Parts: sequence; C-alpha cells; structure tokens
Amino acid sequence: MTTRSSDGSHQTIPARLPNLDPARLRSALADADLRVLLMCVFHVSGDRRWLEPRYRPKRDVRLISEEASGLDADVQQEIRDAAFELFTHHAGQAAAIGDPGNDLMLEMMRICMSENIAPGYAPMMREEMGLIDRDVQWSIKPVTEQLQANHVLIVGAGASGIILGARLKRLGIGFTMLERHNEVGGTWLENRYPGCGVDTPNHAYSFSIGKRYRWSSYFSPRNDIWNYLRGAADEFGVREHIRFGSNVTSANWDETKKCWRVTVTQSADATVPATHTVIEAPILVSAIGQFGLPHKPHINGADNFAGISFHTSDWPESLELNGKRVAIIGTGASAMQIVPSIAAQVGQLTIYQRSPQWARPIPRYHDALTPNAQWLLEYLPFYAAWFRFTMLWRYGDGLLPFLKKDPAWPHPERSLNRVNENHRQQMLDHIKAELGDRTDLLEHCVPDYPPYGKRILLDNGWYKTIQRPNVDLVTEGIDCITANGVRTVDGQERQADVLIWSTGFRMTQMTTRLNVTGRNNRKLEDAWGPDNASAHLGITVPGFPNLFITQGPNTGLGHGGSAIFQAECQARYISACVVKMIEQDIASLSVRTDIHDAFVAKVDALHQQMIWTHPGVSTYYRNKHGRVVSATPLSLLEYWELTHEVDLQEFELQNRHDQRSVSQSRQAGRGVA
Repeated sequence: MTTRSSDGSHQTIPARLPNLDPARLRSALADADLRVLLMCVFHVSGDRRWLEPRYRPKRDVRLISEEASGLDADVQQEIRDAAFELFTHHAGQAAAIGDPGNDLMLEMMRICMSENIAPGYAPMMREEMGLIDRDVQWSIKPVTEQLQANHVLIVGAGASGIILGARLKRLGIGFTMLERHNEVGGTWLENRYPGCGVDTPNHAYSFSIGKRYRWSSYFSPRNDIWNYLRGAADEFGVREHIRFGSNVTSANWDETKKCWRVTVTQSADATVPATHTVIEAPILVSAIGQFGLPHKPHINGADNFAGISFHTSDWPESLELNGKRVAIIGTGASAMQIVPSIAAQVGQLTIYQRSPQWARPIPRYHDALTPNAQWLLEYLPFYAAWFRFTMLWRYGDGLLPFLKKDPAWPHPERSLNRVNENHRQQMLDHIKAELGDRTDLLEHCVPDYPPYGKRILLDNGWYKTIQRPNVDLVTEGIDCITANGVRTVDGQERQADVLIWSTGFRMTQMTTRLNVTGRNNRKLEDAWGPDNASAHLGITVPGFPNLFITQGPNTGLGHGGSAIFQAECQARYISACVVKMIEQDIASLSVRTDIHDAFVAKVDALHQQMIWTHPGVSTYYRNKHGRVVSATPLSLLEYWELTHEVDLQEFELQNRHDQRSVSQSRQAGRGVA
C-alpha cells in the first residue's frame, strides 16, 4: 500500500517498515499520543486485541488532547512496549494492515476518538490521511496531443494554486501559473504583520500529499506556513511552471477558438519597462481566493494623517515601533494577533473597536512540539496520518450542528440553542476570569450576538493585553482622522505616530478582480451583481465555459476545518473535469443554469437555518442584502462528497472536432437534493 508524491514514487506510508534506531524509538515513544500510537500498533500487528475495551482511549473534546489519552499507566506502557517490539522486529516487512477499507477504518476512527463517527467519514479520511490515492485516474490513456490541447492557466500561486498544480502534474496535464508577486504563498506571502499565524492546527492545515513537514508547534507562525508552502511548490514540481510578476488585467472568452484570452502585465524593474501580453489557454482557473483585496472603510480625513498609515496586509518591513504612539482601527482576527505582539514595545497603543468579538481559549495553544513528538511524526509509519486525523476531526464538523437555530429557544437575542448557550457561558466565564477586577472593561468586551455569529477568534493574550497601562480600548465611534491622530464622536482627539488599518478584506468580489468576460460578452461582475457572487459548488458559473474557481462563493469555513481541505476538494474536482474533457474530446464545458440555481437555492435555504443569518449578526460572510456569500453551510463531508466525482450531465458540452453542441440539459441530471 503506497501513496505517490509529485514524482509518482514517494511513499507517504511506506510499503515496508523502515529500520529505526531502537534507542531513538524508545525515547520518542515516551512523548507519543497514545490514541495515535494505538492505531499504529494495530496497523502493524493486525491483532484485534488492540481494539478491545482495555486499550480504548477516553473521549477528550479538547483540541490538543493529553498524550496519555485517559489510559492507566500500565496500559500506556503496554502500548509503548508493543510499538517498540513491532517496529524494531518487523523492519523490512509490510504492515499487517495498510489500507483498512471503509468498515475497519470506521471502527478504528471511533475507537481512536471514542465517538460515534458517521460512516461517510471513513472514505474521506482514508484519502486525507494518505492511506489511499486521492488523484483522479485516467480511464483512457491520453496521447501527447490531447494533453497539449488542454493546457490549464492558473492565476494565483497560493495554497490552492499549488495543490491544483501538483494534481495536474501528477496526471501529466500541462499548466502555467501566473503570480503577481515574486514568490509563492498567497495570503501567507502578503500578510507578515507581528503575531501573524494560523488559527487551524498545522497538521490539519497542510496537504495530504508530500513529505511530512517538521512543524515546531501545534499552531505555527506565519513564517513557518510560508516556508511550508514554498517547500511544497518545489517538492511538487510546481515552481517551474510559475511566471512570477505577472498581473492579470483581463480574461475574455473566445467562443470561436474555444479558449480564454488572458491579458497579462509583466512587472518591470527599475530599468525594464512593463510588458503587456495576451495568453491563450482553453482552461482558466482563478486561484486568487477571497482575501486578496484589503478593505479600508471611508473615514473622513484619512488622507490627512501625517504619520505612517497602512493596512495590516501591507506591513512595512522596516517599521520601527519602539516607543511610538500606535493607533489600530478594528478588533478582528488580525488585530487579535497584532495587539498582544506589539503592546510591550510601543509607547502607547490605542485600539478603536466598533464591536467586540467572541474569542475562545485554546489550552496548550503556545505549546511547542517536543523533539520526540516531531521525530514520531517524521519517521514512525502511520503516526503522522493518525495525528492528522485527530486534528482534522476535532477541528472539523463537530461544531456545525450546533450553529443551527432552534426555533423554540427562548433566548434568541444571545444564543441559538442549548449548546450555543453553553459555549457562550464558557467564553463569558473566560472573559471575566481574564479581566479580573477590571469590570470597567467587561461591558466593552462582551458581544451582543451569539457565539460563532462572526468568525470565532482564538484568545492569544488579548484580554490580558488590553489591561496594560499603555493600552487604551476606545469604543466611541470615529468622527475623523486628523493630521496627528484620531478624533472620536465625543470630540476627543488621541494622537498617534502610526495608524494601522485592521479592517479586513473585500471578500465578495473574488474572481471579478480579474475582469472576466464570458460568453455573449457578459462580464462576471454583471452576472453576479453587486457583492452577490454565486457558483455551483463554489467552482463553476453558467455562461463562463472552462472557467473554474477555487475558494469561491460559499466555500469559506465558518465552523472549523481547514481551507487547505477545501482546496484539495476543489483541486480534485477541477482536475477531474479536465480529465473528462481530454478523454471525451470536449472543447467547452459550462455548468447548466438550472444546476447552478438549484445549488444556490439549497445553500441559501440552509443558511436561513444557520447562525450567520441570525438577526443582529453583521459579518463579512454576508453581503449588503443579507445573503451569505462567503461561508458554506455544508459540512466538510458533504462538500467532499459533492466534489469527489464529476457528473457531465450537469454541464453543457461542446465537442472539439465537429463543434456541435452536446448539451446535457435535456438529460436526467443528478441535480441538487
């Protein structure tokens, strides 16, 4: 049982157990997560006694669980001893169980997490953990001419572009990637502010293929994530396909040639003028995501500020803050990371808050992974796969059912249902405990909307920081910005040397930023209307043939999970579409309007039951009309199932050679339930 890497040969789970240094193994096992190690022992031995009640871990709902897994000391040692014997005495042999299959996988997952996991998660997790291949497979081996005729043009070299490039390369499909910056990384390249880091565990926020990156902690800072993506681009062989410094200014569908004509401005250095070229490609993928366009609300006098002013996504590399008077507008995710990171070095920090945010504490958030734990993740077969599973499961779909409105709940002004009320009380208790006797801050720190109504934040020392003597939390509205600082509506002006805009991004524009024009000369921005993006599965739009979108409308994860998980689902779906186009000689593929409309109607109906449409909740997930545009109401499992296979009956097709329409609209399509 093997899984391939970018070159088709690397094995994520080795076919034969490696030779491990016994002393190093014995030492490392002392720090093992016993839930994970138990699964490794079963894989290697195949002995069902390890699935008996004596060895079953206790359920632990914490994101980062205790390594002992609730097991008695003698049972812990028995598992460690068994692992030592198996991995030292069976070197060079195959594990008894490579891919468990769905039924056994389900049993193992349930034992590992001590939860009644639904059967559908078994095939999904087998792919996520690298136990089975996730790539689309050819049913008809293409000839070189077919591959060349279906070149894919990808815009954006962030995580979505990298994984799609990797999947296409493994299939032998040619592609070119356009990146406006001079390095890969997307949002992790652009955002480099102090404290910037991932709010999803690293081992869930990583690709299901490739070498196991040696993460230093459970939640990594920005530089670690960026370095990981840079390494992945190299490992997967994607970098050689990237044209850096290439900014797409327009993309137009040519109905006659059945291709996209993409206008690209090549960035110039100080001595070479910019060049403008047009690239023709039959297939276009927008991998620019939702976070690329900073949002700076209009505030009177903003251009008059005499000091240094910038958005968090444009943090100056040589900025010196020691002793400075700093003003930061906004208290969202970026501010939650920046404020605790700079408060000790600045002279005065003034935070301008429009509304407070719910933030949850994460015990062990700052814990480093021990060298022993890192060694196990890197060298012990099956360990990284099951560790990844525990993180994906705990940070996955478990919360989603409790973000639905209970019509009978008597306190809709503060929570949605009984569980949501419990979460509210837990976070409220945390705020009170953190603030202690600073009751003057309490009223400014407790939101007036249900928990998870906006993106939930992780408390990174926020409540401790705002109690510092040099930190001032201002809740009065801003009247204007002056040359020397910020004036609030009460007439008070607070001076500042540096003004930081922590005001988020313009999430609803998405692919319209590429100035896309589809069939019948219709622009994407007109098809979507103001701030009202929609796409079938968040990927395809009627009237825009051979255009695919990653991290598109209604694919954002508001309940948990990992954006990289979504990217992998979309990469499989898009690559499957390209494979079918090549195998069936399809020149153009455009999703049917009725299929698109049915999916959007389903999403909108589901959102009416969800927290993001709750009265009183204002979030960037919604547009000005109240429709949720960014976030998905679907579980990870539902989205995985919907994007795993492509049904051509959902598309209007045109054959490449005879150019006759092969519309599937009259056939019985799968539709949307």
